Amino acid sequence: MNKIIKQSILAVLLVLLLPLSFFGQLRVPRLISDGMVLQKDADVKIWGWTAPEGKVSVSFLDSVYLGSANSAGEWEVHFHGLKAGGPYAMTIESGNSVTIKDILIGEVWICSGQSNMELPMRRVSPIYGDEIAGSANPQIRYFAVPQQYNFNHPLDDLTSGVWKPANPENVLNFSAVAYFFARELYEKYHVPVGLINASLGGSPAEAWLSGESLKSFPDHYRELQRFKDTSLIVQIDNSDRFRIQGWYDRLNRKDEGYKNPVKKWSDPGVDASGWATMRIPGYWDKTPLQGINGAVWFRKVVDIPVAMTGKPAKLILGRIVDADSAFINGIFIGTISYQYPPRRYDIPSGLLKEGKNTVTVRVISNAGNGGFVPDKPYFIVAGEQKINLEGEWQYRAGGVMEPLGSQTFIRWKPGGLFNAMISPLLNYRMKGVIWYQGESNADRPDEYRKLFPALINDWREHWQEGNFPFLFVQLPNFMEKKEQPSESNWALFREVQLKTLALPNTGMAVTYDIGEWNDIHPLNKKDVGRRLALAARKVAYGDNQVVYSGPVCQSMKIAGRRIVLSFTNQGSGLVSKNGKLKYFAIAGDDRQFQWANAKIRKNKVIVRNSQIPKPVAVRYAWADNPEGANLYNKEGLPASPFRMEYR
Repeated sequence: MNKIIKQSILAVLLVLLLPLSFFGQLRVPRLISDGMVLQKDADVKIWGWTAPEGKVSVSFLDSVYLGSANSAGEWEVHFHGLKAGGPYAMTIESGNSVTIKDILIGEVWICSGQSNMELPMRRVSPIYGDEIAGSANPQIRYFAVPQQYNFNHPLDDLTSGVWKPANPENVLNFSAVAYFFARELYEKYHVPVGLINASLGGSPAEAWLSGESLKSFPDHYRELQRFKDTSLIVQIDNSDRFRIQGWYDRLNRKDEGYKNPVKKWSDPGVDASGWATMRIPGYWDKTPLQGINGAVWFRKVVDIPVAMTGKPAKLILGRIVDADSAFINGIFIGTISYQYPPRRYDIPSGLLKEGKNTVTVRVISNAGNGGFVPDKPYFIVAGEQKINLEGEWQYRAGGVMEPLGSQTFIRWKPGGLFNAMISPLLNYRMKGVIWYQGESNADRPDEYRKLFPALINDWREHWQEGNFPFLFVQLPNFMEKKEQPSESNWALFREVQLKTLALPNTGMAVTYDIGEWNDIHPLNKKDVGRRLALAARKVAYGDNQVVYSGPVCQSMKIAGRRIVLSFTNQGSGLVSKNGKLKYFAIAGDDRQFQWANAKIRKNKVIVRNSQIPKPVAVRYAWADNPEGANLYNKEGLPASPFRMEYR
């Protein structure tokens, strides 16, 4: 009897797991849904699933398109030469019917990469408040691909996702780069724009390659095969979770700031007379905290005027390495668990009082050097008034721990993101791709020299739309400025990106002038989107009049003690922005680079150093952070960093 019951339960479960198409139920992919944007002037495919060999009809734009499913229940119909417009409706029938509403026809762009493409408008809202307030435009639509991985096989559909129009509420979750790119294109062409964002913070390029392409990179291909073992993934996840949670549990038990439950160190009445002091912002490597990981409590007493009380306020704490919990007058107001997001905590109305107020921040350093990131804003704001929080803070270590090892980021492993986030998009017709990625590969520029072109060719092969436009962002400036010419992986990486322009129908946005030395996620995403849109006008829309790029060094000539450089993409001419040209370096046969004088003469750049009589090599903006590099064209676009050598 028990055996019969078990078999019955198993039969029911098998039925529940069968796809709807097995029963003749019509189904379409997530992308084909209300609010979608279809690509104009292209062979547009509408596809889905129904009963095996079932007949399908699609009614759209006063026409009926007929199709038949194969033995697996897969069907597709094609539209040709759709013209921009909408909104329209579409009805699909096969046994039952599905109606899709509010369809636009325009330009569809795939937006992909890592965190700087993922980064939403919400994160940059302090500098783009007006743009957010004025973002209502139903002609710009956005689809966020769910962030998932699969190592075993390419998926044919997404698990979730909806099309959303641009407006002040929705746009907060749009990719900032993608939104500004779309807005530029719409303002230029007045054609609907659909953005499909398939990006994931921290992801390396190899995660976005198909298994077939990874065969050219044996180490990555072996890693893909390894992670097809789901039991291994479970084992690693469980091990990481146990280890990391254990570290935090031990820290919380050790933390002296929590030992007295009646008066924790967040309490403004705690006696802090014996606490040390440190200037904030800053890291603690130059204090007695050097080398310490664990929890450190920081505390500052500030005077609040009556005009700032009785109203909502914000505590702005720049960025903190690694995690923090913030308190005002002993009341918890917010926490962030990792270093990258800006700290902008809401202070409830009535919490601030006239006179002395205590700000307490518990900082957790997992590994490396903890502290408050310099050159970021630190203040309390209420209405139009601000209280500056920079200066001396008291501090005391609460609990000292061994460094915490990083978790294993399985979602970044090779092939997994292609299978789960790109493969389901491959039937959807589009105009092109915008790509912002590289930080996670920046320590491997030699590999990226092959990896990045392989990715572009891989996607083009799978989409089967020929050499569609592929536009990408060159890495911005980052890390501290060096006083002398030096070697740099980020410079090598930018060179790799520059050389990738040898592939057809590619374009690049140069951004070393709009990054931030202390933030791998610079806030200026408007200029990134604008520069990508300029590249799109040339590469995707064939505008031969637009100046779409800054100067690109084409050749060098040795003229005695001087090096003469020639450039393409000069626009209306070369210019030096904000003073004389900077960040040129030259070297003789010893390859010891020294800063050089550089001048523009007849749209060429003449470079020399009186101490180097026989120069053979030149570099421009060759650094992690080439702050001050200032060669532009008159249209305001920066020259790409480069190196050239006489051979």
